[in-house]
Amino acid sequence: MKNQAEQQLIIEPIRSHQSIYQLFEQVEQQPYAMLLDSGSAGRFHIMLWSPAWVVSAKADSVWVEDRHNNRVEHSDVAPLACVDALMHQHLPVSHLTTNDTQLYNMLPFLVGAAGLCGYDLGRFYEALPATNADEYDCLDMAIGIFEQSVIADSRTGALYHCRLSHLPGLATQLKGITSQVQPPFALNSAWSSNMTQKVYTGALAGIHKYIVAGDCYQINMAQRFSAHYSGSEWQAYQALQLENNTPFSAFMRLPTGCVLSISPERFISVKQNKVQTKPIKGTRPRFSVPDEDEQSARDLLAATKDRAENLMIVDLLRNDLSKHCKAHSVNVPHLFALESYAAVHHLVSTIEGELKDDASPLDLLAGAFPGGSITGAPKVRAMEIIEELEPNRRNIYCGSFMYYGVKRDMDSSITIRTLLAENGQLFCWAGGGIVLDSNAEAEYQETLDKVSRILPVLDKYRA
Repeated sequence: MKNQAEQQLIIEPIRSHQSIYQLFEQVEQQPYAMLLDSGSAGRFHIMLWSPAWVVSAKADSVWVEDRHNNRVEHSDVAPLACVDALMHQHLPVSHLTTNDTQLYNMLPFLVGAAGLCGYDLGRFYEALPATNADEYDCLDMAIGIFEQSVIADSRTGALYHCRLSHLPGLATQLKGITSQVQPPFALNSAWSSNMTQKVYTGALAGIHKYIVAGDCYQINMAQRFSAHYSGSEWQAYQALQLENNTPFSAFMRLPTGCVLSISPERFISVKQNKVQTKPIKGTRPRFSVPDEDEQSARDLLAATKDRAENLMIVDLLRNDLSKHCKAHSVNVPHLFALESYAAVHHLVSTIEGELKDDASPLDLLAGAFPGGSITGAPKVRAMEIIEELEPNRRNIYCGSFMYYGVKRDMDSSITIRTLLAENGQLFCWAGGGIVLDSNAEAEYQETLDKVSRILPVLDKYRA
C-alpha cells in the first residue's frame, strides 16, 4: 500500500452495459459486500466489496480485522470511535489527491467506512438490562473501511469506479472473483410471530400503566416474524425492492448470513457539516382505490394522536442532535409532512443542525444511537421497557445502515422493514409507537400493515 502522502483517489467512468445490480451480483457472495440502494427516487447507489479493514462489535467486545495482513486485534475503544480512528489513520483527507475534482465534489462517499449497526450496539453506550438472550449470530456492528466503490448516478445513467490508486481496475478485480451458483430462493415454512395478538395487546396494557405512572411518554413496541428459507438471499432482496422501491434500502453479506433492508427512513445525514434527521411517526395503509387512498392520507395528516407521537420524537431528536451540534443551530423546517410508499403513508418531520467544529459525524451518530423514532421517550427508560416486554432481542431491527466517506460526509438509515437471514431462518420485525391514547387493536393492525409488502412477497416463493 502506498504511503499516505502519496495516495491518489482515482474516479473513472465505467464503460459497461451492466447496471449496478448486475455488477453487484458478481460480488454479493463476498463477506461484507454491500449495496446501498436508494431506489428510483434517490440519485446515487453505492456498491462496496473487499474492505481493507473491518471493525466488529458483539457482546461487549470490539475487534479490528486487518485484511491486508490477515490479522485480528481486540480494541478497548468504543465501536464507532474505533472506526473514526481507523479513518483518520488510513484515509486522512489532507493526504489525498484526486484525478477529477468535479466528480470528487459531486459524488457521495467515494471511499471510506460503511456497514451496519444493530439496535443492540446501544448497549455499548448505555447501561441496559439483558433480560433476553442474544440468540443471533449477526454482529452488533460490522463496519468496513473500503478503499474502493462503484457509484451509480441514476440521473445520468453513469457508473463510476472510485479507488485508491494502488488497486487495479474494476474489470481486473471482477475477473478474480469466483461465485457459486446459488439455488433459487425458497420459503420453506409459513411465517410465525413471537407474539399472539392477545400477548401483543397485553404488552400494550403494560405500556399504558408505565405511561400513567410517569415512567415514559411513548414506547415503540414490536413483534418479530420468522420463517425457514433456503437459496439466494440476493434474489429475495431484489423481489422485495422491486415491490417496495424505498430510498434507504440495503443488502449486506456477513460471514454468518445476510441483512436485507427496504427501509424508507433516514436516520442522520451530514454533508459539509450540515446535519439532518427525518423521523417517521404516524402510519396509515395504502389502498388501490384512489379515493380510499387519499382519505387514508388525509386521516393521517389530521390525526391528533399521530401528530403528538411525532412531536415527542422530534423533541427527543432535537436533544440528541444538540449534543454535537452548534448552539442554537438545531431547528425543525418541516413538521408532520406526508410521505407515501408502496404499502403505507407516513408522517415525517425534518430536523436540521450544524455540526460542532470539534465533533465528528460518528460522534453525532453514537450520541443519538439508536434512533429515538424506534425507541420512545425518554430513550433509556423506553429501551428498558422494550427489553422487558418484547420476548426477543432486536439485533439488526431498528439499528442503522451507514456510510462515512473520505470527505467526512455521512448518511444513515433506520433499519425498519428489514430482514435478517441466517442459519436457514428469516427474521422480520414490525412495530409502532405506543402513547397514552393508543388503541390496541389499531396498533396491532399497524404492525401488519407495515409488513404487507414484505411477508406476502416472499410467500410467493413458498416451496
